[in-house]
Amino acid sequence: MRPSDLAAATPASRDRYVDLLRVASLGTVVLGHWLMATVDVGTDGRVRVRVGNLLAVEPRLQLLTWALQIMPVFFFVGGFSHALSYRSLSRKTPDTSVYSAFLHARLQRLLRPTVVFIGVWGAAALVLQLAGSGGGLLDVSLRLVAQPLWFIGIYLAMVAFTPPLLRLHERYGWGAFGGLVAAAGTVDVLRFALGVPYVEFLNFAFVWLAVHQLGFLRADGKPGRPYVLAGAGLAGAALLVAYGPYPLSMVGMPGEKISNMAPPSFALLCHGLWLVGAVELMRAPATRWLGRPRVWRTVVAANALSMTAFLWHLTAMLGVYGALLAADVRLPAPGTGAWWVQAPFRIMVAALLTAVLVAAFRAFEKPSGVREPSAPRAYAGPAAALGVTLCLFGVLGLSMVGFGGLLEGRSAVLVAVRVTAPAAVLMTLAGWLLVERSGRGRPRSA
Repeated sequence: MRPSDLAAATPASRDRYVDLLRVASLGTVVLGHWLMATVDVGTDGRVRVRVGNLLAVEPRLQLLTWALQIMPVFFFVGGFSHALSYRSLSRKTPDTSVYSAFLHARLQRLLRPTVVFIGVWGAAALVLQLAGSGGGLLDVSLRLVAQPLWFIGIYLAMVAFTPPLLRLHERYGWGAFGGLVAAAGTVDVLRFALGVPYVEFLNFAFVWLAVHQLGFLRADGKPGRPYVLAGAGLAGAALLVAYGPYPLSMVGMPGEKISNMAPPSFALLCHGLWLVGAVELMRAPATRWLGRPRVWRTVVAANALSMTAFLWHLTAMLGVYGALLAADVRLPAPGTGAWWVQAPFRIMVAALLTAVLVAAFRAFEKPSGVREPSAPRAYAGPAAALGVTLCLFGVLGLSMVGFGGLLEGRSAVLVAVRVTAPAAVLMTLAGWLLVERSGRGRPRSA
């Protein structure tokens, strides 16, 4: 169906604001990356291309991350959607296959464009390496274009943990959310006060799952008082940054010893609470605005291609910088007046190039036809769980090691596991196939 047809067929019961938040959060991340990424060419006898972050050049701008680091909103929206989807499938799917059916239903639009992105960049990296091409911005690009995959990996974990956490939510409500918040705070106490090694990695789960749990509460119509959530989160983040070991930036910064993002900190969790409260405060006027047919059609159309745009936006941005360097266009020093004058042009061209890439790859974001649940299969659930685990390690591994050095098996340590780029690609492909096969049913008859 075309976006206009989908918009016209939208039931009155649908929470349109959630769709707007999904598009707006990804769009904000894309725009933030286009604006904050810098490419600097230095010469000391040979040309050196450095990719940096505007926030490191202009530290005063780091306060903007308290509005632009909006990924917690996307995980909040994910919790809402996952709760509704799992409950709907539970009502019409055999118990023995509901988990695999849920993973298949929720991960189609996520994994299909991701696997295509990995396949295209993996093949290109292999061809370039065999041809002996490399150096300069190309080497940097092979590493950087894979970085957004960290988000895919975390989101896979959110989907995988939805059934048990939804059961905890249905039993304990706000208590389940409070338990995750307490666990995240305990991890930071162990990390900073007691110096326990490696414990900080647990907050990849506790911080993001706590925000995800707020989506369950929203799905049940129990989001609490938004102004309390926003006020408490903002005050908590401000106090932790002012008097604790936490940096001001809510995104990762080059060379920093402590990051709020990798691994997530309790300050980032407070930041997420403030953002969720803030967007909930805007719900009523935004919902009225979404009642306009033209506005809603735009949101539906944007949702249909948002994941493809997210995956390819860094490719477009680095392509713009590559074209400027190839044309011998002078790149001003980051943060200077000339840099700011050039920024709108770079962003506009990056947006146009992203649109071209979306047009080329958007078909892979379309879900397959509606299928009836197949007969119960004892192995479907375990196969789906194994598949999503392989995908999680694969995409997180690629986000760390990138596509460079495929033949050499360049590696990175993911928590306690050493992952190479070829192994990460194979894990992602194998995991995707397992999820596809375990959740596939019979085509629905006309």
